Amino acid sequence: MAIKFQYNKTSLTEMGKQLKVRQRALPTLQNKESALRLEVRKAKTDSERLIAQLEEALQRYDYLAALWNEFDPGLIAITDVDLYTKKVAGVKTPALGEIHYEIKPFNAFVKPAWYADGVAILKELSRLGIESEVYLEKARILDYQRKKTTQKVNLYEKVQIPGYQEAIRKIKRYMEDEENLSKASSKIVKNRHAEEEEASEQV
Repeated sequence: MAIKFQYNKTSLTEMGKQLKVRQRALPTLQNKESALRLEVRKAKTDSERLIAQLEEALQRYDYLAALWNEFDPGLIAITDVDLYTKKVAGVKTPALGEIHYEIKPFNAFVKPAWYADGVAILKELSRLGIESEVYLEKARILDYQRKKTTQKVNLYEKVQIPGYQEAIRKIKRYMEDEENLSKASSKIVKNRHAEEEEASEQV
């Protein structure tokens, strides 16, 4: 990205302001980037932990596999999932609130005794599955923001800050050259004037 500037004091002041803005913002952006990197790792770890717990729970209830054929799948349904927004390193991310279930009434005397346990097991399994998905989504959002922040850090660090520094150097060098030329030309004019005066006195 070429930085546009003019060889004058106004442009020099503007370049200086832009450089300061970026130099002040860079440490904050770098901190945000490392915080987001850490949070992405945490969210992915949490999701993996919940998936492992889900698989573990499925194995734990494997002995009930034959009984599940007797279970009425329409007995329990998820009606709603409460999600709320939680800010992590300045980024809005989803967090799981309450999971709402609709449990159809059943006659405990007619149905098998383990039906109540079956409902509790399904609640636990669905919570683990939903929560792991929420953490995956959180990791995705945070990772997207981390990439954007990394791009901005690179833009400031590798392109804009050196670009503004180079522009300031060029303007200063140009202005110094102009000043030196001006001094030199005024010296020449002065000397010529002095020579002319000397010559006119001798006549």
